[in-house]
Amino acid sequence: MTAAAMQVAQKEFEKAQEQLKLLKNDPGNEAKLKLYALFKQATEGPCNSPKPGMLDFVKKAKWDAWNSLGNLSQDNARQEYAKLVSSLVSAESAVQKKAASPEEGGDGRYETLIVTTENKITKIMFNRPDKKNAISHKMYREIINALQEAAKNDCTFAVITGNGEYYTSGNDLNNFSNIQPSEMKKAAKDGAELLKEFVGSFIDFPKPLVAVVNGPAIGISVTLLGLFDLVYASDKATFHTPFSQLGQSPEGCASYVFPKIMGAAKASEMLLFNKKLTAAEACALGLVNEVFPDSTFQKEVWARLKAYASLPKNSLALSKQLVRSTEKEKLHAVNSRECELLTERWLSDECLNALVSFFQRKSKM
Repeated sequence: MTAAAMQVAQKEFEKAQEQLKLLKNDPGNEAKLKLYALFKQATEGPCNSPKPGMLDFVKKAKWDAWNSLGNLSQDNARQEYAKLVSSLVSAESAVQKKAASPEEGGDGRYETLIVTTENKITKIMFNRPDKKNAISHKMYREIINALQEAAKNDCTFAVITGNGEYYTSGNDLNNFSNIQPSEMKKAAKDGAELLKEFVGSFIDFPKPLVAVVNGPAIGISVTLLGLFDLVYASDKATFHTPFSQLGQSPEGCASYVFPKIMGAAKASEMLLFNKKLTAAEACALGLVNEVFPDSTFQKEVWARLKAYASLPKNSLALSKQLVRSTEKEKLHAVNSRECELLTERWLSDECLNALVSFFQRKSKM
């Protein structure tokens, strides 16, 4: 690289650092690890610090990201850093334009959801499209609140869907980051209590609950589907539960409900061996009621739901409660046991190693 080119690269590097400060949204752990690694490589060269201990999760992830850059030159690291910042700024700008007013009349009390009630239907829309609708702790709490309100209002039933290309990518793995080793036990306990309350709000919801799966669904967004009364999917939707990949275990009562829906063997393929289903496969197994072409998905599904909303409200609610009542106590017991096991998994070396490996793979992409 010529002296002039090096000078330009240095100016772009400095400009990128200023641009990064202007980002309004957290770019997520994957991007932050790449930024950290490229900055260290650009300013200090190849990784030269000792490897942190496995339980120092945050420092270990940062070290792995930096070390993965190997002998990348400082000049090339500056260029890559500037390119990454530019892509993040462009992506945030595009998302802000797209999501400026995705739904008129949304309830302003929610930050991660768009909640509306119209035509006797309460629609709860995951609204973090820039994060593939990943479910943060805040979103967990807001969904609980939205379901509690829908249970009390005049809607006939509630619908859950996603804003953007994804239904939801499941747990936001930021939920597992920035936790100091001394805080891990408390964080695991608090996370399990929140998850138990969250799943319980689906078990106890007294009205029909409909999932409109507009795109890929991952993790808890898939396991919860067994607690819905109706599931419609776009043909672009996929269904993936990569629990063992992350050293974790099933939740959302899937350990009980999935074998009942699709049989033990097929449930094991999903819950133990991480098999990803297409919408057609999920429908054939009974997890999804019907699949629609993506081009007509919204039009066909909402026309049908508006017709259903005119049915007698109390009749629907009482019929749903009759169908579900014999299983309710069992589902709460399963939910409790799943959360207990997850608390143990989150504190295990196996889970920590899997999460570190996940972030390391992401940082190389």
